Amino acid sequence: MKIRAVILAGGEGSRLGVLTAKRAKPAVPFAGKYRIIDFPLSNCVNSGIFDVMVLAQYRPQSLIAHVGSGAPWDLNRDFTGGVKILTPYKARYESDWFVGTADAVQQNFSFIKRDFPDLILILSGDHIYTMDFEPMISFHLDQRADLTVGTIHVPIEEASRFGILGTDSKYRVTSFLEKPPDPPSNLANMGVYLFNREVLDKALWEDRMNPDSDHDFGRNIIPNLVQSEARVFAFPYTGYWMDVGTYQSYWQSHMDMLSPTPKLKLYNRDWIIHTRTEEYPPARFPASAQIYASMICNGAYIGADTRVESSVISPGVVIRPGAVVRESIILTDTVIESGAVIERAVIDKRSIIGENARIGWGVADANIRLALVGKNCTVPANYVVEPEAQVGTDVVESDYEDSTIRAGQYIQTQRLPNEIV
Repeated sequence: MKIRAVILAGGEGSRLGVLTAKRAKPAVPFAGKYRIIDFPLSNCVNSGIFDVMVLAQYRPQSLIAHVGSGAPWDLNRDFTGGVKILTPYKARYESDWFVGTADAVQQNFSFIKRDFPDLILILSGDHIYTMDFEPMISFHLDQRADLTVGTIHVPIEEASRFGILGTDSKYRVTSFLEKPPDPPSNLANMGVYLFNREVLDKALWEDRMNPDSDHDFGRNIIPNLVQSEARVFAFPYTGYWMDVGTYQSYWQSHMDMLSPTPKLKLYNRDWIIHTRTEEYPPARFPASAQIYASMICNGAYIGADTRVESSVISPGVVIRPGAVVRESIILTDTVIESGAVIERAVIDKRSIIGENARIGWGVADANIRLALVGKNCTVPANYVVEPEAQVGTDVVESDYEDSTIRAGQYIQTQRLPNEIV
């Protein structure tokens, strides 16, 4: 049985705000040392699938550099297929940017079906979960399915964000509604699809010929297969799964990891999440530093009389004496100067937060209100960035006008691209 995995990694991820201003959503750092795409890649190799194609589109440079030849995942092996990154290309016949998820697969299907894999496993590159695909493959074969969809129960109040399935007593899918305003159930589509190759080939071609289609798996391919009475089944998954498509869900998934009993098992040595890492020395902090319920990565230095609570401190982060970081995610090589207070914020790589600056604050309400600071930014001393305000990438002190960025405001650099280093 030959199985090929296809990871859809072309998402622009605009709902992640400044985090995707310079990178594709699957390349966004996660949990300090990882990137989001590490999770589907690791799920593949841990499930014994070593033939993987990654479909990239939006700002693919970080993604391509991170995946490289696939060595960290043991995917630098041509004899099993290894890993290949495919991007949009100009061909003799009509081709263009990917319009939807199904169009991305259709445009590359001549590569995907090469060597005739029996099954094609299609995954999203921007979900956080640890899943063994072997039981799903066995389920698919036992049911003689044309398509098996990975499913999970979500809170009913969030169900309108997902594709919602109806099934019979044997898990055969009887209905599929993409993001219904009034969901009939809470059985949600995970974005994990296992197709028989011939079924996928036929479905994609029919979809391509339909001028009214969005060329999307959730909106078109799956509902059409269900309507045609193809053998579509729902595979029930009961582990941790999070679609980190918004900066609120991105932040929440980090807070989930810091809970006393996290559902995401990062420390399971039987299911390692592999990644490409840089060399950093061990983390260091003096006795007077107060650190609670946090993840501290290699190379981090936390100064005297600092306080770090419920936060993720990425590699190479420096927190100067007297600073406070609460419920925040601080990405690689950022420097937080003395006296700064960071609360419910996400600060991207290589930023500098000036002395006594204040980024966000803890608001005890049902809504997740975060302050965001983009990559390569400088926030001046004594400056205030309110919750729901964003500082764009490459912003320097001369780009600021007032002493506060209010909720809903977005500050971006006024420099020309050739002035940015």
